[in-house]
Amino acid sequence: MSSPLDQLSAGALDWLGRNLAYFDPYAPHSAGSPPHLRAKAVMELALLCHCAARLPDPSGDRLEEARALLRRLWQREDFPRLFDTHPGAAPSHPRAFAALAPAGTDDTVVRGVLARLAPADLAPSGKPPLKRLEIRYYADKAGVRHGIEPYTELATLSPLATLPITPRPAPGLPGTGPLTNAEGYSLTHAAFYLGDYGRTALPLTGQQLARAGDLVDRMLNHCAGQERWDLAAELVITQLILGLEPLDTPSGTAAVQCLVRAQRPDGALPGRSAALRVPVLAPAGELFRKAYHTTLVTALMGLVILSGRPAWHHV
Repeated sequence: MSSPLDQLSAGALDWLGRNLAYFDPYAPHSAGSPPHLRAKAVMELALLCHCAARLPDPSGDRLEEARALLRRLWQREDFPRLFDTHPGAAPSHPRAFAALAPAGTDDTVVRGVLARLAPADLAPSGKPPLKRLEIRYYADKAGVRHGIEPYTELATLSPLATLPITPRPAPGLPGTGPLTNAEGYSLTHAAFYLGDYGRTALPLTGQQLARAGDLVDRMLNHCAGQERWDLAAELVITQLILGLEPLDTPSGTAAVQCLVRAQRPDGALPGRSAALRVPVLAPAGELFRKAYHTTLVTALMGLVILSGRPAWHHV
């Protein structure tokens, strides 16, 4: 009999598979969404497929149609230009586009995208540590030369090591979350880039790992209690990256149970949080726009945890 996490992950993957048409930025029903948001959804799907392909059981054939869609899109010269409509996104995505190119894809379009990068796009000047981490992560995967400092230096400057720790509330007293939502996302993204979604050990000391683990534990309990679904799923992945077994921690278990309760019968996680839940009778397009991210992150969480202990993981 499959576990709740197995069912959660399988349901999320199945929902994504049934809704692949909504990921296609050139489908007629996509015309009402801003171009850069349509492209962003595709990049998130590409990241899921990239991470799944490295696992011992890369989701079987559940993602094969998604990979086929990505291969078609990576051949279109006009697809990367969808980001140009949003200047804030444009400098970041050429590196990700090159790094996440599906296996077996002709690299003509990728080379053209990389040729558009300016030297400043790959330099550390004026960029905060988290942005420099992102640049290095995707540039390294794409085989692009850059001027960003080593991960060992970036780790000590990252939110994993620098976010302030607030005192724990007294037992029985209500308390606000230890981090803002923005800080919570900065914590998870730093872990994703430094730990390559669980592939490598973090270049942090034991004390730094314990400190980050405490922050993640407290924020995860807060998110589970407040039903902040997508951040909870990201924090569970972060626990694994920190060397923990999420299903052996009370906070990780609470988060997975929270996501299981939130999942619809069709497999979707209906929004980023309970407060932003999509109405049951919402049109399919609205449901997709508001549900795909959390459903995708939940699917990734399940794949990463269920794939087993990484080789570097503490015994």
